[in-house]
Order: sequence, then C-alpha cells, then structure tokens
Amino acid sequence: MSTQTIGAARTTTTVRNRFLSQVLRFDAVASGGLGVLLLGANSVLDDMLGLPRVLSLSAGAFLLVWTAALLLIARRPDLNRTAVSEVVVVNLAWVVASIAAVFTIDLTGLGIAFVLAQAGAVALFAELQLMGLRKTA
Repeated sequence: MSTQTIGAARTTTTVRNRFLSQVLRFDAVASGGLGVLLLGANSVLDDMLGLPRVLSLSAGAFLLVWTAALLLIARRPDLNRTAVSEVVVVNLAWVVASIAAVFTIDLTGLGIAFVLAQAGAVALFAELQLMGLRKTA
C-alpha cells in the first residue's frame, strides 16, 4: 500500500512494506556487527587482513552511525521512499569503495576475501531494498 502526503512545498511518498522494513533491519544488524568488529578488533584486523587501523576505526564508527540511521528509517510503519532510495545509494557507494580498496590498499589474501565478502553482502542488501521499492511502485 502506498500513501502520498502533499504539502505546500514538497511531496513525500511513503510505503508500507514489511519485506522492505525487515531488509532494512537486517542491514542494520549486519552493519552494526561489522562496525563493532572493526572498532573492537582493529589491531588484529590490521595484522590479519592488512586493513590500516585508521580505516578500521573510521569505517567502524561510520557503521555504528549508519546502523542508527537504518533503524530510524525502518522503525516507522510507513517507510519514506526517498530515505530508502538514499540507503540504496549509500550501500552501492560502499560497494564501489570496497572494490576500490582492494586495488588501492595493500591487503592480505584474507583481507581481500573479507573486503569482497562484505561488499557482496552490502550489494545483496541494496538489491533486496530495490526489490522492496519496486514491489511498492
């Protein structure tokens, strides 16, 4: 079900979609888990994966803020289509940045696998979010 609220200056479209809400929550759980891992185990990750400590710390902190944003978006029964579209864009930017990291950072073999695996998971979330948006169009 879609609803549209029209104000004097702007139009906001919201959707009620349980699948999309669940995907956003799963994305939040995965993002939060990775954020905690990057923050809590950054020295180990630096050695095992070749991830620079500053990257682990900054990405981990970003992911915790991102988790909060995802939960705020997903908690409402009517999801804002624009907000969900922006989540997809950020997720796709993360995938591109992850692939770029593989080519620009001196990662170990395990580090390359780790970065590509999490990029694949994020790409899957983006695809599922797009599917959810398409179902409501």
